Amino acid sequence: MTAYLNRAPGPGLFVLASFVLALFFISPVATHAEVNENYFEGLEYRLVGPFRGGRVTAVAGDPANPLTFYMGATGGGVWVTHNAGQTWDNISDGQIGVGSIGAIAVAPSDSNVIYMGTGSAGIRGVSASAGDGMYRSTDAGQTWSHIGLPASRQIAAIVVHPSNPDLLYVAVQGSSWVPTEERGIYRSSDGGESWERVLFVNDTAGASDVVLDINNPRVLYASMWDHEREPWHIRSGGDGSGIHKSTDSGTTWEKLGGGLPDFIGKSGVAVSPANSARVWAVVEAEGEEGGLYRSDDGGKSFTLINGDRRLHSRSWYYMHVFADPGDENTVYIMHSGAFKSIDGGKTMEGFAEAVHGDHHALWVNPDDTDIIINGNDGGATVTLDGGTTWSTQYNQPTAQIYRVNSDHQYPYVIYGGQQDNTTVAINSRGRDGGIGPEDFHAVGGCESGHVGFDPDNVRYIYAGCYLGNISEYDEATGTERAINLDPTFGFGVSPRDRGYRFNWNAPILVSRHDTSVIYYAGNVLFRSDDRAQTWIAISPDLTRDEDEKQGAMGGPITNEITENYNTLLAVAESPHDADVIWAGSDDGLIHITRDGGATWDDVTPRRLGEAMINSIEVSPHNPGTAYVAVTKFKHNDWTPYIYKTTDYGRRWTNIADGIKDTAFVRVVREDPVREGLLFAGTELGVFVSFDDGESWQPFQNNLPAVPVTDLMINGADLVLSTQGRSFWVMDDFSPLREIGDIDGDFQLFAPEVATFLNTISNVSPDDVPNPEAGARVDFYVADAEAAGQLTLEILDADGNRVRAFRSKGEEEATDKNSDDEDYGELEVADGLNRFIWDFTTEPLEDLEGFFSYAAFIGTPNVLPGEYTVRLSNADSFQEQVLVIRDDPTAPDTTAGRAEIAAITADLLGKINQLHTSIADLKLVKSQVEAKMGLKDDIDFPEELTEAGKTLSENIDTWIKTLISPERKFFQDALNWQDQYLDDLHITFGTFHSAIPPVTRTHVEKYEELVAGWPEVIGERDRIISEDLGNFNALYADLDLPAILMPGETAEEEEETTEETEEETEEETEEETTEPTKEGEEQ
Repeated sequence: MTAYLNRAPGPGLFVLASFVLALFFISPVATHAEVNENYFEGLEYRLVGPFRGGRVTAVAGDPANPLTFYMGATGGGVWVTHNAGQTWDNISDGQIGVGSIGAIAVAPSDSNVIYMGTGSAGIRGVSASAGDGMYRSTDAGQTWSHIGLPASRQIAAIVVHPSNPDLLYVAVQGSSWVPTEERGIYRSSDGGESWERVLFVNDTAGASDVVLDINNPRVLYASMWDHEREPWHIRSGGDGSGIHKSTDSGTTWEKLGGGLPDFIGKSGVAVSPANSARVWAVVEAEGEEGGLYRSDDGGKSFTLINGDRRLHSRSWYYMHVFADPGDENTVYIMHSGAFKSIDGGKTMEGFAEAVHGDHHALWVNPDDTDIIINGNDGGATVTLDGGTTWSTQYNQPTAQIYRVNSDHQYPYVIYGGQQDNTTVAINSRGRDGGIGPEDFHAVGGCESGHVGFDPDNVRYIYAGCYLGNISEYDEATGTERAINLDPTFGFGVSPRDRGYRFNWNAPILVSRHDTSVIYYAGNVLFRSDDRAQTWIAISPDLTRDEDEKQGAMGGPITNEITENYNTLLAVAESPHDADVIWAGSDDGLIHITRDGGATWDDVTPRRLGEAMINSIEVSPHNPGTAYVAVTKFKHNDWTPYIYKTTDYGRRWTNIADGIKDTAFVRVVREDPVREGLLFAGTELGVFVSFDDGESWQPFQNNLPAVPVTDLMINGADLVLSTQGRSFWVMDDFSPLREIGDIDGDFQLFAPEVATFLNTISNVSPDDVPNPEAGARVDFYVADAEAAGQLTLEILDADGNRVRAFRSKGEEEATDKNSDDEDYGELEVADGLNRFIWDFTTEPLEDLEGFFSYAAFIGTPNVLPGEYTVRLSNADSFQEQVLVIRDDPTAPDTTAGRAEIAAITADLLGKINQLHTSIADLKLVKSQVEAKMGLKDDIDFPEELTEAGKTLSENIDTWIKTLISPERKFFQDALNWQDQYLDDLHITFGTFHSAIPPVTRTHVEKYEELVAGWPEVIGERDRIISEDLGNFNALYADLDLPAILMPGETAEEEEETTEETEEETEEETEEETTEPTKEGEEQ
């Protein structure tokens, strides 16, 4: 709630005002009205990880800088390392329109010139994305320009002329899904300003490779691949496949045939820099004809050198051959394994066996062939010793995650399956200040599956894998058991011949109404009530069940296992009713049951056609409302489709207006708090709607260009899985729940409950930083200049100010009752501002001129409870309630925290008092010494000189009882002992960071320091009243100004001096007139 007042109250003052719900609470903004992006551009996405590399199909090196390498992730953009893979930095974010990279090439004659082709050529059915053409950098990757070929879709290779950085050739593989005229080899002689297609075979034959003879750059070789994917089948091979050669810089081409099979599928080609006559080709062909071929006459004739099936199986995904620059007999083949031959291809040995599998790319330094970079499904890795050792792939946040789930722990854990890796359970923030390798682990299943569990009690985790494999992982014991319906794999078996058909990404769901119930979807929906000891089918076949689409999944040369079709892809349980379940298939059908599976209704939108029902979101607000994300990219339709129903599927409306034409939608989620606030995860990032889908706008902010595969709302956090940049979180998007018309100069939003997180400061340089700790306070400022100086205050339950922060502004906004030095800095800009209050009280006073532990011990936190946030300017103020809760994983320590708070407050007061006193008395001493320096000009009586000396010495002595002045930096603490103030610092630090209960020895140390306080402060008071008073009195006799304590005026000092003189006279009289006991001398 928000309070409005036409003037700003002073600190600690509560003014009764009418508390009203802001006009923009809950209700959507006006229909079709796009919200100004400055309402939310202050919000940021945060990378969570894992820092475990994802698929890389493009690598390159810089011969001029042998420790510099580039990699292109299949969804994560372009990265560079300048230290041979020890660290990687992204260099494409914000400059390219897509995340999928197909090829990278550094110009041999100018390493500042780099070409990048988008759209990975490894055309997986689910986790492959199209590109938007070619890019060029002329400053070693710092900046990029788009240079054409926007319809290329997938780019397989780039080769640059050895002496002309503007002459290059590009292998355009083209669309995976339909015939297209854009395929072929393209040439540019002006650095991409213009292009000409120099080789085209047919509309289904794309270029899968192109290489150049470094010794005679007019000679080129190209592999053409006749292929096509369908949702249920991949064809690899046809009349258009073949290897071609040009001897005139690509102007004309000849198809090579001597010794090569008549009918081939995919191939890769390489020419040896050490011997231009030697040409290598790895070829997919029928029977025993596939394998590694070699030509020793420049391609006139080829011989099958090695038919090992490890070199050419599952050909559509691999088929990459690389010639060693220095040895004509050394050749590399990148496949499921990496292989190297040093005898002209006759025998192959495993290469890079210590790194991840599924290899796609290689670059060998032409000047030192021990320097190599390899790209595989686990990222990029570098060797400087010919493959004996390799750089880590656990420093690349480029994981491709299929789906996301999260639990209700604190901090909550994020779950998903990483492509060609394991499942991942990763903490959304780390207990040691950052997220490191110790913060994630596998939880059963495998790369492709959903992950399901009871979010309130994560003991048993159900994770899927391809071909219907599913397991139960016991988080308590770390054990896993298979719970498949069919314990066999079924490799090589056509879908029609299996008992059930399961999608590569088969849905798993644990009921929110009864967490003992598990749902698992094949072509029918299964249910288990007994931890998968038994499964019961609760539906008929909910797909189109087309026999002609359930045969062999690959051909005509090589079979495949990943193209299961006529399967369920999305299952959603209503949050309102356990009996209402929705199911969507990969062939475009939507079904609903409202009786727990006894009956099902086909509620597919009319004329939808074949499509992937990728996700279904049942509105948390309205039981009959659902949002369905539909994709048709496998039918070469990139249009965004979001279908909405408000009557359980009787009528549907497409509500994707405003989403970019090519940003097909994978997922939609509705905010459980604000009805009609929708988020869409698309091929090109995140979009948001504030009006229930009537209009959409980008919600990308700092998120890189990356396909978003899934979204989940956890509290007020938006959790993302991506296809190439791991998991991301937008921490606290709650201001979006209040966005609407702003009335006035500013608007203070209601903060979310803030939670303490007990952490230890042990952040590794490789850790992902945690979000900044503290309470998030969000406020909107329409015009920062017009709003003037803003003050943000935190008040406790009694209205006392705990902390205050102030922006730079006009003096009239300054509180007359306080000094600006009492305020922390508040940065304010036009639009949404986010301020993080770190839970601390006012900081320690500085202790200048000495080393102390104050810089290391921090400031105490406030207690959990209810606080008020007040934002004000000269004209008005607004307030919101802020609730701070203790770490829910810690035991209830309310009483203990109260004791600690009282002790730390006392210690803090004492420390600040001593810091101030030391500074004050140092200033007094400097004044005394300055005045004594006038001795040659003024006839000082000896009594005054002695008084000044005594005052200075007593100040030094008193300070030395508190600290060791000789200490100037930390190591000095070893040479001079701790004193009273040092003990205060350390004890204070111990208490303010303590978790109750504190030890008795700590309390005893505190009591010891308290007991010594009167003596310490008494001596300070004595120095001021007696030593300084005496000096000033003597000095005043010379009609000279007195020494002032900081903050004291001359008039006050005169009054003090007069009082001191009067007291002295009275004491003298008393001493003179006091009767003496008998026998005593006077």
